Amino acid sequence: MPLPTVDQEWPPPAIRPEMRLYNQWGAWYSGSPDRLAEVYGAGVSPGIGLDLKGWDRPMRGGGVMGRVARWFWGSPTPAGQSRSTKLHVPIAGDIAATSADLLFSEPPTLKVPGKKGQARLDKIMHEAGIYGGLLEAAELGSAYGGVYLRIGWDTGVDHPVFDALPADAGVPEFSSGRLSAVTFWRVVRDEDRQVWRHLERHEKGRVYHGLYMGDEDHLGQQVPLEDHPATAHFAPQVDAEGGFDSGYERGLLVHYVPNMRPHRLLRGTSLGRSDYSGVEPLMDALDETWTSWMRDLRLAKARIVVPEVYLQNTGRGRGSMWDPDREIYSGLGMLPPPGGGSNMITMSQFAIRVQEHGDTAKTLIAQILRGSGYSVQSFGEGGDGQAQTATEIHMQRHRSYSTRGRKVGYWTPALAWLSEVLLSVDHHIYGTKVSAEKATVSWPDGVMPDPESLGRTLDMLVRAQSASLDTRIRMLHPDWDADQVKAEKEMLRDELGLNVPDPAELSEMFIPSASGDDD
Repeated sequence: MPLPTVDQEWPPPAIRPEMRLYNQWGAWYSGSPDRLAEVYGAGVSPGIGLDLKGWDRPMRGGGVMGRVARWFWGSPTPAGQSRSTKLHVPIAGDIAATSADLLFSEPPTLKVPGKKGQARLDKIMHEAGIYGGLLEAAELGSAYGGVYLRIGWDTGVDHPVFDALPADAGVPEFSSGRLSAVTFWRVVRDEDRQVWRHLERHEKGRVYHGLYMGDEDHLGQQVPLEDHPATAHFAPQVDAEGGFDSGYERGLLVHYVPNMRPHRLLRGTSLGRSDYSGVEPLMDALDETWTSWMRDLRLAKARIVVPEVYLQNTGRGRGSMWDPDREIYSGLGMLPPPGGGSNMITMSQFAIRVQEHGDTAKTLIAQILRGSGYSVQSFGEGGDGQAQTATEIHMQRHRSYSTRGRKVGYWTPALAWLSEVLLSVDHHIYGTKVSAEKATVSWPDGVMPDPESLGRTLDMLVRAQSASLDTRIRMLHPDWDADQVKAEKEMLRDELGLNVPDPAELSEMFIPSASGDDD
């Protein structure tokens, strides 16, 4: 089905629940106090960005303030206060970055049949910067609940290109849980109450491009691609239907990778849920705790209260001032303070509740990370500062690695698809003589083994004569292929003088000859 030909609401009303969640999760991910205040309703119209758990249901007698006041970021700046004193702890960004690091800080290995295909795939992966793009994609998926992997080409380079788009950039269509079509859009012009949108639709074997001129809420009428510089270069490529062949006949040039399923707020959907889902109130409470802590610091500044007669008049209409560095004052005719004494200056300095705020913040952080599926040790917290083995690290971060294992299950078919599409587009567009194949994906353990512990294990295996040289090499280098292992064995035999006979020679030594001689 090609692009829309009639005016309609955009984004489509059918995806409003998803877009409201994306707005909310995107605000936390951005780390912007202004976006958080906007999404949760501080000073904006009611109902924008509020989540689906009843926050936008009318409250009796509460009005707009009754709804938004449940959130710290929903309360407006008090009257008479020159600026907002709210502070934000960017823990949402830390969660997304840590999730990406757990998956792709050590990139997985993609293996396809044939040396030519493998060499070409490795070249594309490195020259196109795909390993870095996967880190970006995993971070976006953690924040928005899913990410789109998109393959394209640029005639200015000699390889396919790869990019990652957040879940709020497209209108997906699923069939049996798989992405069957998707329409991406972006605003290329927004001025004079006119909004120009570029729509890019992906279907099996086809890609469509369209340019629309409408308003903030409606797509408007379709106009020629040449009318805007951002889409003019697509005009020579599209046919009468507004599209062209993708070069990959088996499916789309786009793959949707869910962050985690099932979706707890939108039952029955094929979309994934964000790592922030369910912990937004805790992140809101953490910001309130941090703001309260900083408020204690402001209020605890030493201040003095002096009688009005201590102030120096600066002239009519210009008020009075107090000079704290003045040393000599003339005598003042006034009554002494109650209880005697002559000191009329009052010192004021409040206590800072460091311990209470610190304990509250630490508890909230632990609950946020636990609700997101991670261990506090993955964020540099909770350690005792002593050197630890790989096994100890893995046990402490067990929850994080369990979450990583679940995400690996979604990313493995996506990476297999990635290799096939890259080689297919490479053959179709650039004319390379390689066949498109799905890769076998091998993931690293995620934690580097302790060299001392691994060395002791290998030494015990040698003394017990319970593991071959081949097995020991593979234990030390689990990412090596058969050729690398074979080369290492030959080097070790040459260096150590291990003239081990060939297995065929050993069999001849122990098999009796045909003559029946026993010597």
